[in-house]
Amino acid sequence: MSSITNRSSTSLKARGEKIDDLKGNITLKKVHFYYPSRKDVPILQGMDLEIKSGDTIALVGMSGCGKSTVVQLIQRFYDPIEGEVHLDGKNLKHLDLTWLRNQIGVVGQEPVLFGTTMAENIKYGNPDASEEDVINAAKKANAHGEGLNCRGGQKQRIAIARALVKNPSILLLDEATSALDNQSEAKVQAALDSASKGCTTIIVAHRLSTIRGANKIVVISNGKVVEQGTHGELMALKSEYYSLVTTQVQSSTMAEKSNNYDNNDEVNFEDDKEDLVSVVRQDSVLSKYDEDINEGKKDSVIEIMKMNLPEWPHIVLGCAGSVLMGCAMPVFAIIFGDILGTLALSSEEQVREESNRFIMFMAIAGVIAGLAFFYTAGEKLTRRIRSQMFRAMLNQEISYFDRKSNGVGALCAKLSGDAASVQGATGQRVGTIIQSIATIVLAITLSMYYEWRLGLLALAFAPFILLASFFETRHATGANNKQNDSIQQSTKIAVEGVSNIRTVASLGCEQTFHNQYTTQLIPHYKKGLRATHWRALVFALARSLMFFAYSACMYYGGYLIKDGLPYEDVFKVSQALIMGTVSIANALAFTPNFSKGVEAARNVEGNLKYLQVYFAYPTRQGVQVLKGIDLSVLQGKTVALVGPSGCGKSTVIQLAERFYDPSAGQVDLDEDDLKTIKLDSLRSHLGIVSQEPNLFNKTIAENIAYGDNSRQVEMAEIIEAAKKANIHNFVSSLPMGYETKLGEKGTQLSGGQKQRIAIARALVRNPKVLLLDEATSALDAESEKIVQEALDNAKQGRTCITIAHRLTTIQDADVICVVNNGVVAEMGTHIELLGKNGLYYKLYTHQHK
Repeated sequence: MSSITNRSSTSLKARGEKIDDLKGNITLKKVHFYYPSRKDVPILQGMDLEIKSGDTIALVGMSGCGKSTVVQLIQRFYDPIEGEVHLDGKNLKHLDLTWLRNQIGVVGQEPVLFGTTMAENIKYGNPDASEEDVINAAKKANAHGEGLNCRGGQKQRIAIARALVKNPSILLLDEATSALDNQSEAKVQAALDSASKGCTTIIVAHRLSTIRGANKIVVISNGKVVEQGTHGELMALKSEYYSLVTTQVQSSTMAEKSNNYDNNDEVNFEDDKEDLVSVVRQDSVLSKYDEDINEGKKDSVIEIMKMNLPEWPHIVLGCAGSVLMGCAMPVFAIIFGDILGTLALSSEEQVREESNRFIMFMAIAGVIAGLAFFYTAGEKLTRRIRSQMFRAMLNQEISYFDRKSNGVGALCAKLSGDAASVQGATGQRVGTIIQSIATIVLAITLSMYYEWRLGLLALAFAPFILLASFFETRHATGANNKQNDSIQQSTKIAVEGVSNIRTVASLGCEQTFHNQYTTQLIPHYKKGLRATHWRALVFALARSLMFFAYSACMYYGGYLIKDGLPYEDVFKVSQALIMGTVSIANALAFTPNFSKGVEAARNVEGNLKYLQVYFAYPTRQGVQVLKGIDLSVLQGKTVALVGPSGCGKSTVIQLAERFYDPSAGQVDLDEDDLKTIKLDSLRSHLGIVSQEPNLFNKTIAENIAYGDNSRQVEMAEIIEAAKKANIHNFVSSLPMGYETKLGEKGTQLSGGQKQRIAIARALVRNPKVLLLDEATSALDAESEKIVQEALDNAKQGRTCITIAHRLTTIQDADVICVVNNGVVAEMGTHIELLGKNGLYYKLYTHQHK
């Protein structure tokens, strides 16, 4: 019996029990579950499941049957609606959540990496891991030697290394090898098999060949366990599991027929990537770009004000209002002096009558000043600036977003803060300047009119008051500019952590991200604290100077009164100049910073041709990905690209989309260099389904309609595209149908469901060129077969480039190109390449041994 230790803590996730001697026995008892946002769609319906310590259990079934939900319940991302989940006989609800997740290693279907070095990403699995531990974990996951900016299989292997580095007691693998090429899959599968020894392992898999050695295979259907046993036992039953296996086998009949080519040669590709040790020891290899939204020639005040021209009626009214506001303080001084002058009148009734009259004047002045304060032009400019900034961001080259400083959080901070700061160059700031000019002109005029000698004395203090305010504002400006970077970095960390909260939670890194966030804020806090102390000192000096000025004016005014000057004139002159100067100083100190504001096609046939294309990612200039690749894709033909992860297959597709331009050579579409084709026109003819589909927090219909934003997509077209992608029946079964909201990043759907919606989104565009980057990698056997047929139909009459690790899906391609070391090493049909006994032959036989 496992011993239990209680531990209390102030952290909500650090309360509850800890199992001192964790075995890893997991039990689900009568578990019912639905996602909170989709209460009408039951996922698990009374599931019973027992997993013994040290066993390897595989969960199989159709997409959406509840396999990944089981994994999420074990991590306690959710609690069952009914029933219980136990670990070593203890309800998960009673266990310390932080401790629980530290015992679990997770590799998800869509791995999330964070914006730091590869070594740091691996260390998120175990912050106490040494450099040697990180390297060993990377070697086990076949990730040793990978660089930054990884894609697909490379990212998956880093995620596997991140799970292995913590030496977990429970290993959860949700399609952990789905994105790997044949050679890497075999090595990583062997590593996972080794890592799973001695710990409880739960595998979610669509590719049934990867789980035949499991101690128990559990078949899930309609939220329940319908079959369980070993591979042999379940095949003998000839029921659910048997149907899944035979369906998958039928899709690779041609592969089985070619087994006579089998030999034991290992595929040996050259590996010229950087060694992990150098990556571990470097903080960043990100290069700087000249392209940046905030770089280049800075807009002048006049140029920014030109952007505000559409609001010229508001600007005119605002300027008039600023003049009235500027006159308010000197006028108040005159009225205030006259009120004091009435106190010298001999008749009490006359004093009351005159006082009431001047009080009425003061009230009228207050109403006018209040009305003059309304101003909207600056807000409209801010809205326009934000719109233009966002458009500029969306139109940047992909390399702009590869830059570390241009993460999601940093760009959101710029969009939120910098756009509003530009307002300081026009709206409120221009109004402040006009207001200040009106104040000082009227104040000096009135003081000279009433008593020029006293006016000169008061005026002598004005420069000192203004200088004190100037230094205060200047210091605040410098502090704001220096603090801007730390604010953007902290925002980047916050956005990254929240948007990938499932990964953060599974790694138990909540406190790590919180520490990173607060660490980025510490410089901001310290600089802000110093700025506040300095600003308080200068502000105190400005206020004290005002009283010194009053003292001098009152003292000299006494002599002038003795010489016959009316005493109310002393108040008029001193109030007009001193209070006017103070009002200018306050306006300069508390309005937005001025300097910050200033800083702040034709028809396509579909012939694609790559001519001696060289390419290296801007963030890794020293690593040449393509090394003079030549490739022709004729209109209406399907070309399949195969090869190991990182060989350049996905890069070929990105160049076709013009996410990047070649370092040398060119990519042509219908004999025209892609650089000469309008980007919107080019991409309007491309349909893409990527390895990791991104969906938006909109309805299913809206997500599919996003495939063609040039027009209003009819509902009939959306349904037709969904049918072709084999997702219509699932969508129709939902209570809200096509109006179902998907949630952030489509988290309410399984991987296969998300992939099929992405396929429908590509098909609704009716593209001339179809780009498929592992388009069926996340589908179960039955869905893959149906979707593959739909894609085969969709390819008819279209140019198609498809990337695949599973060679059975591309055997019917017109041309198969084997990419190796940045060039096309072999090309031909499936049969032709098998007959050559070359790289393709080795890949193929290695996969089907």
